[in-house]
Amino acid sequence: MMDTFRDPSTPHSEPCGEAPAIAVFTRDLRVHDNPALVAAGAGGRPTVSLFVLDDRLLSGPRPPIRRLRFLGEALRDLDHSLRSRGGGLVIRRGNWAAEVIDTAAAVGAREIHLADDHSAFAVDRFRQLEAIAIDTKSEVCRHPGVAVVPPAVLEPTGGGEYKVFTPYYRRWSTADWRLIQPVPKQLAGPDLQSGHNLLDVLPPSTNESGIVGGETAGRRRLSAWLDGPVDGYEDGRDTPAYERTSLLSAYLHLGCLSPLEVALAASEHPAGGSFVRQLCWRDFFLQVLAARPDASTASYRDRGDTWADDPDALRAWQNGQTGFPLVDAGMRQLVGEGFMHNRARMVTASFLVKDLHLDWRIGARHFMEHLVDGDVASNQLNWQWTAGSGTDANPHRILNPTRQAQRFDPSGAYIRRWVTELADVPTALLHDPPPDVRRRCGYPLPIVEHHEAVAIFRARRAS
Repeated sequence: MMDTFRDPSTPHSEPCGEAPAIAVFTRDLRVHDNPALVAAGAGGRPTVSLFVLDDRLLSGPRPPIRRLRFLGEALRDLDHSLRSRGGGLVIRRGNWAAEVIDTAAAVGAREIHLADDHSAFAVDRFRQLEAIAIDTKSEVCRHPGVAVVPPAVLEPTGGGEYKVFTPYYRRWSTADWRLIQPVPKQLAGPDLQSGHNLLDVLPPSTNESGIVGGETAGRRRLSAWLDGPVDGYEDGRDTPAYERTSLLSAYLHLGCLSPLEVALAASEHPAGGSFVRQLCWRDFFLQVLAARPDASTASYRDRGDTWADDPDALRAWQNGQTGFPLVDAGMRQLVGEGFMHNRARMVTASFLVKDLHLDWRIGARHFMEHLVDGDVASNQLNWQWTAGSGTDANPHRILNPTRQAQRFDPSGAYIRRWVTELADVPTALLHDPPPDVRRRCGYPLPIVEHHEAVAIFRARRAS
């Protein structure tokens, strides 16, 4: 089994006597199976638990309100868990690297422990922190915790990253997984106050989607799902109207749940194998992003695409007014709940790229603005998989939105829930309503003819 590892770019040192250590929380907002937290408090050493609210998370014209709300709930829950163990969460706001170093200096800490991460955003922050730490003679120690199997552990024979999922999955399934880390019993540390009401800058809780942030809620949801709904996951996971999905993605994104703990718990369930495979997809995309951080904004495989500029089509897609019921249902769920079923994500993404000929980055950005579980690796690389510019070996894969609706929402339950103007339309007409039915219901005609649009896309990509 793998043990907690240190970044090879930093020297090893033994715990520094009674000098406190800093445990910096990032995407590991939990006390269960948290290698960075355990390492910081090794041998009963005083520990300062720190979260820095990076100003960049709050900037921009469209900050991700739902994700920030979930973050606030998760931080409050984490603070409660730490206080029950004699500690507490220190929250700072500002430049992330500078605030971490300033906090370490304030308490005389010589070690800074945190979970390793792999997006361009995270890598940039690590580099800034390590550059400053050299000057202050602090040691930065990175640990696993964001993935089931960290990217550095698995590598194909020729080096680099795995570009195809199936061989990665074979290696991942047989790899030695690290040991689960125990929950710290005591976390006493220096008395250090947070800034005044920093959590108040995050949006207040509304519970509009039923997904409440935090480790406590996440562990409760995991337990409830494994006690029943997982039994129907294999057969029902592609059907948007069924409550077969785990709804754990937001908890995994911010580390309110340990991916390793979730994978182990699911693997012990007779019906959990398909779900464990989805966790492997998450790790697969993480290792792609670790090797190619630019894939968050650039095509992993450049197909030489020339994208259309059609604001009206984009607006219709964003507002769920394309005239394709399954596409519109997915887009309305996204805006209404901050969540979208995975099958609907694939269909709406395919429609934007291959029917409307719009850049996948526009769609990925729109998803990230609304999704509670918006994760750079999973979101961007799933978008690229669908667009044919990512790891999918079939760049011309097309999802027909009408056929997808007939296959995965045969009763129309999902469409009726979100496209309410079609609620009373007979099932036989629901997936592609005739023009007179559309006029009567106030539902738009299709903004493109699917087969013609796809033929144009294929011709453009082939040229």
